[in-house]
Amino acid sequence: MPCVTDAHFVRRVWLLGHHNPAVPDAELLRSTLRDEWHLVPSEISALDDVLLSHGWEVTAGSGRYVVRLSDLDARLPVEAGLAAAEHLRGRDIAAGEPVRTLSGGLTALTEAGAFAVLRRVPGRRLDGCDPIDQQWWGDRLGAAHRALQGFHHPGLRPWQPLDPAAAHLDAEPWLRAAVTDASAAAKRLTVTDRLTYGVLHGDPAPGGFVVDPSTGRAGLLDCGASGVGPLVYDVAAAVVYAGGLPRAEELLDGYLAAGPVGADELYAVLPVLLRLRWAERADRAARRGRHDDLRRAREALDGMSG
Repeated sequence: MPCVTDAHFVRRVWLLGHHNPAVPDAELLRSTLRDEWHLVPSEISALDDVLLSHGWEVTAGSGRYVVRLSDLDARLPVEAGLAAAEHLRGRDIAAGEPVRTLSGGLTALTEAGAFAVLRRVPGRRLDGCDPIDQQWWGDRLGAAHRALQGFHHPGLRPWQPLDPAAAHLDAEPWLRAAVTDASAAAKRLTVTDRLTYGVLHGDPAPGGFVVDPSTGRAGLLDCGASGVGPLVYDVAAAVVYAGGLPRAEELLDGYLAAGPVGADELYAVLPVLLRLRWAERADRAARRGRHDDLRRAREALDGMSG
């Protein structure tokens, strides 16, 4: 299983005026930033692909920003994530500062989805394949989980496994059974095991975390589309981005040193939630007709035992 920086998570970099068909039209991004935030970008760089949103780094004037575009139905969870970022900042954890629209909103709705803008945290984005960066990555994810204990927001949605009855699961003969098995195992886990619940990042890819070499301070670009669920669910997502358990040892060590979940729970629960995470990737790929992503998900699921 490749690490996050391998070819299938290619970072697309483009300047204004260069349309890329893999992302929403550049003119829509420019016009939304101008009309909703009075930001006139001089450069836009696409962030690494993640599961739940498109992302860009934007330079406008002397400021640097992170822009996220999520599905319309994720607007409230995204706004919960923005509020969670403010909560982390109040607890001395570096996180992107949400920038409100000219009308005072946290997001702007467009034909492509919901846009959100945050001030860019200083530092370079983490490399998910680098052992030292994995330590920072796990540490900041664990610190965020701990700091968000007790955080509440009306946009936080409850965690729930996939729907095995969804029509798009007919896309491949193996898909419905894989999703059904992964969802059933996750549901059994919530019934039979005592799990540590809390506020989830949702999509903790390494490129969403940074470290500033000049200060040694690490932080998060944003808090994702937040919900409430078993915290190991986030760790499982990070392990997938790292390339699987054999490649994630430093990530897990960093998390255990900073997070609220103990080693016994982490290692007992992680295999089940890793399977669920890959089933979710397969589900999303089927809904969006992404055949290469669907193939990769099947390969990962076939390689898991149980």
